[in-house]
Amino acid sequence: MYLTICLACSLANEVCYKDLGCFSDKPPWSGIPGRKLFGLPASPESMNISFLLFTRETGNLSQKLLYTEKSTVQNSYFSPLRKTRFVIHGFTSTGKYGWVVEMCLLLVKVENINCIAVDWEDGAKCTYFTAASNIRVLGAVTAYLINTLAKVYHYCPSKIHLIGHSLGAHTAGEVGRRLRGTGRQFSGLDPAGIGFEGFPDMVRLDPSDAQFVDVIHTNAGKFPTIGFGMFNATGDLDFYPNGGRVMPGCDDKNTTLVETDFDTEMEGVGNCHHSRSHEYYRYSILFPGGFVAYPCESYESFQEGNCFPCPREGCPMMGHYADRFHNKLRNNNPKYFLDTAPKKPFTSWLYNISVKLSGMTGVKGEMDIAFQMKDGKTKEYQIGSGSLNQGQTYSKLISVEINPVKASRVEFIWHKKIFTSHWAKLGAERVRLVRGKDGHESFFCGNGTATHGVPQILTPC
Repeated sequence: MYLTICLACSLANEVCYKDLGCFSDKPPWSGIPGRKLFGLPASPESMNISFLLFTRETGNLSQKLLYTEKSTVQNSYFSPLRKTRFVIHGFTSTGKYGWVVEMCLLLVKVENINCIAVDWEDGAKCTYFTAASNIRVLGAVTAYLINTLAKVYHYCPSKIHLIGHSLGAHTAGEVGRRLRGTGRQFSGLDPAGIGFEGFPDMVRLDPSDAQFVDVIHTNAGKFPTIGFGMFNATGDLDFYPNGGRVMPGCDDKNTTLVETDFDTEMEGVGNCHHSRSHEYYRYSILFPGGFVAYPCESYESFQEGNCFPCPREGCPMMGHYADRFHNKLRNNNPKYFLDTAPKKPFTSWLYNISVKLSGMTGVKGEMDIAFQMKDGKTKEYQIGSGSLNQGQTYSKLISVEINPVKASRVEFIWHKKIFTSHWAKLGAERVRLVRGKDGHESFFCGNGTATHGVPQILTPC
């Protein structure tokens, strides 16, 4: 099956499929620099495209919908009274199990919706360029099914939300082109960059494909580094967690074209950085407040604190609730930045933390503020180091893994440098926390001092 599809680079300049129309390999689809290896898409039959419907009635099981058989829709638990979310996988992946099904099950649990997992595994496990060519037919088939819903139930496209990862994001773009941008929302999860970045809107996801398009970038590459995603903004809101290139907690490194064979590297497209986009989206469904993103010119400027706190109009939440941002269609800078934690659930809250010291002057060391985590353990964040002096205030912008607004206390800990006296003592007279989301301030006060390594407890004041 795979061999048949992978050899489907037709000798013709056009292929036509029943109900879907014809597909040409003329520019910009192929034959231009950067897309010369793109060919004609395989047939929907050879790709074995299927749509798996999940609802609260189906439980952990699904019902298979066939775009060519209207009765499979009519005899299913699909409800025209509910919103519908499609989840589309990318290169080398599947929609029969794994993250696609897990996301549908979670969405149905949280919301009373129709969730449709789109499976095109047989068309996605060829060479990258063959799979990338196949999304044109996949998009056409998906659009055909949506039009079938409209005919059977008078179902409005404005109730449709497409969530696509990698090549699945550009599949959404093809759907949007065929629906003339009438879909409610399309979410691109690290849209594939190779063969798409810098090319005309009609071959990729772009803001005109739906009423609202949001994008998460997690593995953008900059030549000669190979990154599977694209860096340029391609939605109404574009989110760049951790800068959009390399994600914390991932061990695999981005390699260069000089160091590796392209096809071999592309077989590993399920790398950690690229996959983080759909993991972030999944956890944003449960923990929206932990994914607040800030408008900024660059990640470097964001790290320097130039975009802290959120502006008067507020900040959007990356992921599932991005559409709740009231300013989503009226912003001049569509790039938004945030940091994430290295481990699940990846949530992070941005705070400016200031510590006013008491105790001695000229003490060599570093000082930390610690917050208690949900498991009872504490996590320390360094605020300052070097020569520490009583009466001086030290500040630092920090992304913390637990929301301090719920903290009943904070801990001040300092660690001495070599040659610093064992009898030296420091304390935190006051700790100020400024919340990035809205600039809200909270204060914690302490009494006395402590020797190095001994926590000092501060309580709200």
